[in-house]
Amino acid sequence: MEKIKELRASAEQGDPDAQNRLGNAYYSGEGVEQDYAEALRWWSKAAEQGFARSQSNMGILYFHGLGVPQDYAEAARWYRLAAEQGFAMAQTNLGIMYREGMGVPRDYAEALRLFHLAEEQGEAIAQYHLGWMYEWGHGVPRDFAEALRWYSLSAEQFDEAAFRLGMIYFHGWGTEEDYFEAGRWFRKAADMGNEEMQTLLRGWGCQP
Repeated sequence: MEKIKELRASAEQGDPDAQNRLGNAYYSGEGVEQDYAEALRWWSKAAEQGFARSQSNMGILYFHGLGVPQDYAEAARWYRLAAEQGFAMAQTNLGIMYREGMGVPRDYAEALRLFHLAEEQGEAIAQYHLGWMYEWGHGVPRDFAEALRWYSLSAEQFDEAAFRLGMIYFHGWGTEEDYFEAGRWFRKAADMGNEEMQTLLRGWGCQP
């Protein structure tokens, strides 16, 4: 509680980093009772000062409708403000919105541009989404070898990428079939908490 008290004092003095961290505490319920409306209040204070991480967090609240009515257009607005400052998570999330046409017109080229901006900073989720675009041929020619390349970059950090990489090796899409390698990535995905993979492993009589 003492830490929260000190954080609040700094936040009330207008420190955007403290405001962001206090918003984080209310969002996660760490040291305070979870309260999305309070998270919104503190993140908005930092976001209005141009603090990119808080702008991205505002996008999350509006995207999921946490503490506010769900509003994809407003989520995209906040993500864009953070993305324009080079914040990789916001670039990734805005890219997803352009790919799916959520709150913005569907635009695969813009989605790819944003994913590339994020992956250049090592953002694993952006690497996964690039793999997904190549696997399914959205905005680019379908290319399993390129999908494999992007999934491989992401798979150590992101469970969905590990799962998709396992599927590519299992089916031999763009590479040789390799059940051992598929199993390794399936297990990796399950170990990282991928519920779909855990369910499949149980269905195959394996312990997830």
